[in-house]
Amino acid sequence: MSYRGRFAPTPSGPLHLGSLVAALGSYLDAKLHQGEWLLRIEDVDPPRVVAGAADAILHTLERYGFEWDGEVCWQSRRQDAYQAALDRLLEAGRVYGCSCTRKVLLQQAQRGVEGPVYPGTCRGGKITTGCAWRFQVTAQRVEFNDVVLGRVACQLDTECGDFPLRRSDGVYTYQLAVVVDDAEQGVTHVVRGADLLVSTPRQIALYKALGYPLPVYMHLPVLLDEAGQKLSKQTLATPLSDTRPLPALRQAASFLGLEVPAVDSVHDFWAQAIPAWHPTRIRPVRGKKLG
Repeated sequence: MSYRGRFAPTPSGPLHLGSLVAALGSYLDAKLHQGEWLLRIEDVDPPRVVAGAADAILHTLERYGFEWDGEVCWQSRRQDAYQAALDRLLEAGRVYGCSCTRKVLLQQAQRGVEGPVYPGTCRGGKITTGCAWRFQVTAQRVEFNDVVLGRVACQLDTECGDFPLRRSDGVYTYQLAVVVDDAEQGVTHVVRGADLLVSTPRQIALYKALGYPLPVYMHLPVLLDEAGQKLSKQTLATPLSDTRPLPALRQAASFLGLEVPAVDSVHDFWAQAIPAWHPTRIRPVRGKKLG
């Protein structure tokens, strides 16, 4: 199968240097392999969407020389696809209704790799309305080879537990949406930040339950601010400048182990960066502080 990658930002604010690192890594890997690079706006969760952010993201990517293949995919327009996948899992007996509140969950659950591990309180029940829908995991150890991190393993039932696919307010979760989108778009390589590594075992379980072929994963190190926190919109990361793209491109490239000679244009940056890209130059760390 030919290479098909993607970049999938959430329109909760403008792109920042951390976003650029993920976009740059995925774009360089796709272009080096003469593959396609898709763009998806992950606006499936309305409360997180900031008005005008999606248009700003598209404009910034264009100013930085990114060229995507095909039309932009908008998660907010793909509700039917997510429901169809949920229905398939319901028919297979892998999904159940859950009425537990967050307060109850925090009181009963043990800590896992990302928040509390659901103890299975509503398993086997017959809740069908006004509930969240959870994916029932099995006692399985999920293992995969990451291009940067090497062998990664997770005991899904004890480290993650049953996880939601649709919330009680009707919003489909990231875990379900991203798997359905990547599979239906034919994405073969997922290149993204290591902050999303904890989601990968759950997504692999969904891929297998839905009968989708698994992509190749590459998790890039994430930038940290001076306080040691992930550089993000939530930590008020400085937005990328649309008027001076070259300094940010060179800084993001350097963070990924790629030294690009001084150039005068964005076009020349890409001409130098694409043939020089190689994931072996990336230091396999979960995060790195700026500076």
